[in-house]
Amino acid sequence: MRDLIPHAEKIAALLKARGETIAVAESSAGGLINAALLAVPGASAYCVGGAVIYTRKALFGLRDMHADMLQGMTPSTEAYALFKARAIRERFLADWGLGETGTAGPTGSRYGYPAGHACFAVAGRTERTATLETGSDDRVANMHAFAVAALQLVAESIDRDRISTTETSGTKSRPS
Repeated sequence: MRDLIPHAEKIAALLKARGETIAVAESSAGGLINAALLAVPGASAYCVGGAVIYTRKALFGLRDMHADMLQGMTPSTEAYALFKARAIRERFLADWGLGETGTAGPTGSRYGYPAGHACFAVAGRTERTATLETGSDDRVANMHAFAVAALQLVAESIDRDRISTTETSGTKSRPS
């Protein structure tokens, strides 16, 4: 867990500097993503909260969620991760949402994905998705790898948005 903290600290600094917040809907990372974000002192300034949404039943526990919204969508895909990121962002009234879905192991999923497969999505002013294949059936190691990958995607997404926003506002210094 301690090696997740530097990733969370980067996110914390970026969000605090912008006065923005994040909410997390994770699954196969089992709460490690939220735990890392909350381990940074002052987390209430940027982390609205989150949920371990391990099953569809849990997803339907969120306000205004119903099965029709998932029509044609398979868990453990980038589309499903993006759906979760958008849903948690909306329902928690955050600036950014992170969705994670996957198969930690030791066996594969009923959808045909091997252990060590996870998808991530960030939803905010910009949206990004990513997939990770660890090639491992070690459940705990995969959960950790998923948390690292998710935190990295969030940090990269917010940082890219910061750079893009700065460039479009004309405040970026350019060499003469």
